[in-house]
Amino acid sequence: MKSTILKFGGYGLLTGVILFGLALTFGEGLSYSAQELIGYGTMIVALSFVFFGIKHYRDQVNNGQLSFGKGLVIGILISCLVGVGIGFMDYLYTTVINPNFAEEYLERTLKIYESQFSGEELKAKSAELTQQMKDYGGSGFMAFLMFFTVVLIGVVVSIISALILQRKN
Repeated sequence: MKSTILKFGGYGLLTGVILFGLALTFGEGLSYSAQELIGYGTMIVALSFVFFGIKHYRDQVNNGQLSFGKGLVIGILISCLVGVGIGFMDYLYTTVINPNFAEEYLERTLKIYESQFSGEELKAKSAELTQQMKDYGGSGFMAFLMFFTVVLIGVVVSIISALILQRKN
């Protein structure tokens, strides 16, 4: 089980780092909505190794048998490795590649707010976003949030994969 998790988790980790890194680097000119879609797409592609890892374990390691619980554990552990890769890339991006990301995000989002809101509502939304960026805009927290998001999506992928691939005597 350990070798399956490390193998497929490693594949997912590398896929996440490469795709997420490419998306962050070359997607800079895109809107945040487009970047968000590309980011979630990258997570799903990297998390596809959850399904393949569980299937590999069932077919190649465990003689065609798999309980739901064992599949779920394998999937969640692979998801954690994928989350580490994407979280690491997010941290690297916000500290080395584009250390001004938080300020740029705040500036671009405030401009969007200016076109959507006015008066007191604009002031309130702007103050709220500015405070959130002060509270949670650190690279370490953002990387952890990315890790957590990937693992959360990975749990869903793991449940679905374990349900599909479970096979008992």
